[in-house]
Amino acid sequence: MSLTVTGTIGIDSLHAPTGEATNVLGGSCAYFAAAASQLTPVRVVGAVGGDWPEAHEKQLRAFRNICLDGLERRPSSQTFAWGGRYFDNMNRRETLFTRLGVLEEAPPKVPAKYQDSKTVFLANTHPLVQLDLLRQFPNRPFVVCDTMDLWINIARPELTNLLSEVDGVILNDEEAMQLTECRNVVTAGRKILKSGPRSFVVVKKGEHGAILIHRDGVASVPAYPADEAQVVDPTGAGDTFAGGFMAHVARAGTHDFDTLRHAMAWGTVLASFTIESFGLDRLARLDAGQIDDRYRGFRAMTAFDSNR
Repeated sequence: MSLTVTGTIGIDSLHAPTGEATNVLGGSCAYFAAAASQLTPVRVVGAVGGDWPEAHEKQLRAFRNICLDGLERRPSSQTFAWGGRYFDNMNRRETLFTRLGVLEEAPPKVPAKYQDSKTVFLANTHPLVQLDLLRQFPNRPFVVCDTMDLWINIARPELTNLLSEVDGVILNDEEAMQLTECRNVVTAGRKILKSGPRSFVVVKKGEHGAILIHRDGVASVPAYPADEAQVVDPTGAGDTFAGGFMAHVARAGTHDFDTLRHAMAWGTVLASFTIESFGLDRLARLDAGQIDDRYRGFRAMTAFDSNR
């Protein structure tokens, strides 16, 4: 099934105990597309300003399965930019600055050639923008969305409306608990599912893996076990997880419970590469053999003999 992602494309400045990287390619849409393109073709819908570096576009185009026909260039505008600093415990970070730029303007239009997309991911942005983009796909594709704590705080009614119109949502454990006021993530997922998405909720738990709460059951996967030396920059890991997850769904051509369980494993594997470098550098150096080897290793680590 054809896969389209909508979301932010930006310029990141990153500070971590492992080093610094300034003015690198970032944004939820960029990370998602870079990961998804490792498994299946992906179409991008987004907007950038006149300050977007040519090198960033060249880097995105180097991923052979990414279509940028839905990328709007707005010469008189500024590209979304974000700066963050990670602490010694890289599960914690602080935002140093945010420049909304094109995000304060009208959302991009979905090209007519994209409107036949069967699988759509609405990456994190204001729920009203996500709804506007969703309604530009008239054939009611399989749609999954992301969100964040800001929208839960300031746009909860709009977010609730969005959740009622999608098939699934991917969010982290803190967001799930904030949205439902439940401290248990499985309970929180079931509460979201009861009043929202048609099919499933995936709750990401960072270094502790992810849980799928589906109308047909519950499944979980651990995070890929990375040692300290491998973790360079966790930025974009959640978006990369979503990219691998949705890419597997798109190439499988179905979204039943078993397919989504396997999709979580592919998302986990792709995210494990992202954290090994700043920005998209590690994903840009990946090949199919490396991904398949790590997937097989991850499958072996998580399998067990039911007869013993």
